[in-house]
Amino acid sequence: MEIILLKGDITKFEADVTVTAANSYLSGGGGVDGAVHRAAGPQLIKALSQFKGCKTGDAVITEGFNLDSKYIIHAVGPIYNDGKSGEEKYLYSAYEKSILLASTVNANSILFPAISAGVYGYPLESALKIAVNAISNTCKEHKINIEVSFVCFDEVTFNTMTAILKTGERTFIF
Repeated sequence: MEIILLKGDITKFEADVTVTAANSYLSGGGGVDGAVHRAAGPQLIKALSQFKGCKTGDAVITEGFNLDSKYIIHAVGPIYNDGKSGEEKYLYSAYEKSILLASTVNANSILFPAISAGVYGYPLESALKIAVNAISNTCKEHKINIEVSFVCFDEVTFNTMTAILKTGERTFIF
């Protein structure tokens, strides 16, 4: 499986599915989720009201509305505490659930942000290693063939992900 690296605003790219780093209330806010909500338009918040929130480590799917994506997956990553409070398991699960949801709509392509690595405080390198492991393990285990793009908002994230992918370093979690 290959992960394509892109740099920029995730709302400016086209794919069958765009994943956003949602909060548990599914209410938008700042960072990538705020950008996705603004780009998708006001219909998104109405569509999300049917879910009554989402647990950490889980994800829900809506249509893409005004994005260049058919669907949006709202993945809730953990707020980083001390690295000993199950954060790794929850972050892995958010990526895993996103891939599995994308497969339910027969998606051929998916865009991921760095879930929990912004305002939620997850250390960037650790978060990105978990992302790579979760995405590749889930695709392999469930025989899901999907074009995966990882959209890095800034140079630091792009360079860190490039280094992780070049080394092929894999840290198995369970």
